[in-house]
Amino acid sequence: MKKSLVYTKTGDCGTTGLIGGTRVPKTHIRLEAYGTVDELNSNIGLLITYLNEERDREFLLRVQNKLFAVGSHLATDQEKVQLKEVSIITSADIEQIEHEIDANDEILPPLNAFVLPGGATGAAICHICRTVCRRAERRILALSETCTISPELLAYVNRLSDYLFILSRKINFNEGKEEIFWNNSCK
Repeated sequence: MKKSLVYTKTGDCGTTGLIGGTRVPKTHIRLEAYGTVDELNSNIGLLITYLNEERDREFLLRVQNKLFAVGSHLATDQEKVQLKEVSIITSADIEQIEHEIDANDEILPPLNAFVLPGGATGAAICHICRTVCRRAERRILALSETCTISPELLAYVNRLSDYLFILSRKINFNEGKEEIFWNNSCK
């Protein structure tokens, strides 16, 4: 059996194909959107290597799989083909994230100030994931100005950044690291 080629040479001139066959420039906002989701997924893969709790690792592995669905949704030209079922983000997907946020937030002390990224290595990486997630959200919102993006997908990405913030706090809490609060006097 012959292996499939990693290179196709079809993108050598700066275009790529969407699901549905449409070719667009590699600088297109659609590619910025799903490319940033891919970047987020890669950073989450790194984050997982720093997590001590199996529950957190398993949850983020599910998130990584959902991010592939998000990427597939964003790469589909819905004017040419219908979304595949696997590419659809549901309200149940959003509720799973909300459940994890609530469960993790329950163990944390109340927050009375803005938190600076840092503390434990895993928490710092979590903040990197959170900021990449926010950028992905902005790119997806920009794309939604010209094509249909489901409200569930938008909510999922928004909720994911909230989860990553809470997870960063939990990591610091579990590792006994003090949270770093913004010194708003700038002294």
